[in-house]
Amino acid sequence: MKIWFAATEATPFIKTGGLADVVGSLPLALAEEGAEVSVVLPNYSQVKQEYKDEMEFLFDFIVPVGWRQQFGAVLRLKRQGVTFYFIDNEYYFKRDGVLYGHYDDAERFSYFSRAVLEMIQHLKAEDTPDVIHCHDWQTGVLPAFLRIHYRHLPRYQDIRTVFTIHNLQYQGVFPEEVLGDVLGLGHEHFTIDGIAHNGFVNYMKAGLVHSDQITTVSPSYRDEIMDPYYGETLEPVIRHRAVDVRGILNGIDYRHFSPDIDPHLVRNYGVKDFKDGKAENKAALQEELGLPVRPEVLLFGFVSRLVDQKGIDLLAHILPELFELDAQFIILGTGEAEYEGLFHHANTVRPDKFASYIGFDPGLAQRIYAGCDGFLMPSRFEPCGLSQLISMRYGTLPIVRETGGLRDTVKPFNQFTLEGNGFSFSNYNAHEFLHAIERAIHTYHDQPVWDHLVETAMKEDFSWIRSADEYLALYHMFK
Repeated sequence: MKIWFAATEATPFIKTGGLADVVGSLPLALAEEGAEVSVVLPNYSQVKQEYKDEMEFLFDFIVPVGWRQQFGAVLRLKRQGVTFYFIDNEYYFKRDGVLYGHYDDAERFSYFSRAVLEMIQHLKAEDTPDVIHCHDWQTGVLPAFLRIHYRHLPRYQDIRTVFTIHNLQYQGVFPEEVLGDVLGLGHEHFTIDGIAHNGFVNYMKAGLVHSDQITTVSPSYRDEIMDPYYGETLEPVIRHRAVDVRGILNGIDYRHFSPDIDPHLVRNYGVKDFKDGKAENKAALQEELGLPVRPEVLLFGFVSRLVDQKGIDLLAHILPELFELDAQFIILGTGEAEYEGLFHHANTVRPDKFASYIGFDPGLAQRIYAGCDGFLMPSRFEPCGLSQLISMRYGTLPIVRETGGLRDTVKPFNQFTLEGNGFSFSNYNAHEFLHAIERAIHTYHDQPVWDHLVETAMKEDFSWIRSADEYLALYHMFK
């Protein structure tokens, strides 16, 4: 089958979050399983020149955007068995700073979605995709465009769409004027059964209503978003499509996340020599961040955006209690100013217990995964989460809230059976989080048990091959 991914970021070309990791890795795994896979991306100015130098120009074309006709060009780059197409338009994509949050995002991503469809008729007939797999709100209008503007054309009649929700919180909500001015749609589509939601045009809803199949990035998140607490007001729409919604767990690419080959570590290690390997990386990490080099204390890491979704408010609430524990903590990330300031202050007043790096350093993140003993993920909600998968691969036991993909991947330690690969707490409560941290510290001092849990975690298989097989089964439903 010919599978196209339509997305707005992918490693190694451009990344703002976990979406890029998925779109950068899953197509490679699908290709290894025998699928013919292409990925279509915007050609942002932030894409590194080394990749731009590899791109070949294919053609230019005209893309309808509401009542306007906009220029576009398609560039191509082949990498590890996958074809990457880049939609080139300097007006929309040659911008400094952030990828999202511009005043005309409705128009930018309407243009991109329309361009993905429009370019098909400029390619050879044998290159027509069987399935277009769309990702998050930025490509939510693509299934709507296919059904409304293109389905009557012979070239498009057999194309099917899959829409993946990576994070329902971000929906692409725009004023009603966008409907005709940007999307070129009549008011018959601005209804409760169409793409209108609470008086606005909603790109996420467009994907939910018009795609053939819907996926989420973990089985538990699939169930959660049908409930008002997690559904972000779209739960009635999702429940209506429940039979078409599947939860497929994300994976990680072990070619990039594996302690035996990671170039950022002071010593590489595997499951057979993790004790010596982690000890050496732990000492080096403590020294790098100015913490006392104490092998006997449990070192916790936190690598994430400093926002409430990630449970950072719980961490902030119990900070005084954490200072009283015989443990050390490392924070890496950026986010809301109050949290950045709080953790910078904690670093100043308790440098023996607390180290923070406000910013993001990919190499330091890898060293935290390798050098820490425990990894904190107290998320309010977590569609899948990649950090807990990475930390387990590196032998760092996750301490998580039981939600979304964290529930699906972290099996809490059972002190009677000695089974598990981490620690968890159920309610979004700061002191339940604290008690999970205390349980981890208590278990750490029973070294044979802790080593057993580390070995169990490192042997878990969260590779993309398992997920790729599930996606292939989904795509083949359309045959």
